Amino acid sequence: MNDREKLASLVKILDAKKAGDISVIRVEESTIIASYFIICTAGSLTQLKALADEADEKMSELGEPPRKIEGKNESGWILCDFGGVILHIFTAQNREFYDLERLWSEAERVDISEFLTKD
Repeated sequence: MNDREKLASLVKILDAKKAGDISVIRVEESTIIASYFIICTAGSLTQLKALADEADEKMSELGEPPRKIEGKNESGWILCDFGGVILHIFTAQNREFYDLERLWSEAERVDISEFLTKD
């Protein structure tokens, strides 16, 4: 599975689990650690863990388990490393505090509308 396919799968998984404000930044021009960052918001600590667990489970079923998972739901931020795609799941307060979109403001924003369900 290439990075774009991982990105599409993860966005669909997060969308199905009602992750909030999913955004994607293409960072491959700025760093060697990944091609994309996916950033989303969990409505609670329970949802934070559920989103990370679902991403782990569904991607593992697709043969792409995370290389590493960092953080705990109590911290308000969980990072799941899927190789070229790094998933950042935040509580709203921590997303605002760390503001990765601002830190990576030079990076290209990726249109993910084709991967989202139309409600």
